[in-house]
Formats: sequence, C-alpha cells, structure tokens
Amino acid sequence: MSRAEATKARILQAATEEFAAYGIAGARVDRIATAASANKNLIYVYFRNKDGLFDAVFDAHLGRGLDMVPFTPDDLPEYAGRLFDFYQKHPEVLRLATWHRLERGTAAERDPAVAKPTHDDKLASLEAVRKDRADTPDFSPAALLTLVLAIASAWSPTNAASTLGAAGPPSDPAECRNAIVQAVRRLV
Repeated sequence: MSRAEATKARILQAATEEFAAYGIAGARVDRIATAASANKNLIYVYFRNKDGLFDAVFDAHLGRGLDMVPFTPDDLPEYAGRLFDFYQKHPEVLRLATWHRLERGTAAERDPAVAKPTHDDKLASLEAVRKDRADTPDFSPAALLTLVLAIASAWSPTNAASTLGAAGPPSDPAECRNAIVQAVRRLV
C-alpha cells in the first residue's frame, strides 16, 4: 500500500467514526484530519468536500455490507439472522444509513440497500421463489423485503422502537438473533 493509499484509508476510517457519531452536519473535517493524523487539505484533495467524503464512507460501508451478507431468497429467516450478525459486528453501518436518510432524505437511488440493479435482483428472486413455492406469504416482494430488513435491524441502536419505550433487547445477542430468525420464519 502506498503512502497516499494508507493516508486515504486512515481518513476513511476516521470519517466513518465521525459520521457515525455526528452525521453529516455535525461531523467536523478538523476532527477527522486530527484522528487520521492527516493534513486537512488532503481530505479536500481526495474527496472534494465533506459531502464527498461522506459519500465515499457511505458507499464503502453499505456496499461492503451488501457484499458480505449474501441474499438468500429461499431462506429469508437465515438471511435476516446473518444481517443481524453483520449489524452486531458493524453498528456503524446502520448509523450511517440512518444519518443518510435523516440528512439526505429517502433518495432510493443513492441507498445501496435499495439501489438498482441490486434491489431489482432481490425482488425478482423473491418473486421467483414465490412462484415456485405454494407456502409463500401474500406480501409483494417489496413489502416482504422491507419487513425482513426491518426485523433484522429490530434491536439496533437506530431503531425507533428502542426510543419509544419498547423493551430493550434480551441481554444475549444469540437470543436476539433467534427471535429475529423465528419472527421472519413466521412471516414467511
């Protein structure tokens, strides 16, 4: 790895932590530069501006997450469980997605979770499973995918239920995962 690549990687890591904690508006380029042990001007050279840096962080983490959690339309309960596992290991991903929705709106074309062709591929594969099996729910593929994603993130710190007085998660992550898998199993 070249020196420039190493610096860019440190900036992306520091920016990930900053954006996950403070969002786009609250993040400070000065703090990112300090945390990355990098010259602040390099951030502008590599990423043009703070929005460009957020985009690079967002694309890297959500895109990587989608690649690391293979979609299995014929086994949605286990897919939801694997998503939960990923969110447990990478809580910054849901925080970044939440900041994206809060500060950038719901522009689906910028959200890798629903970006075409990935989203369309998932919906088509869900429709194919629905046609092949008689025991599938009556939900549209889009509704089913939305419900599975929501259940998989049920006990994330960014879930509204945790701030609206709902009971917290069980103390054992395995119990949370089991509840998620069982809930999706009942759904489908």
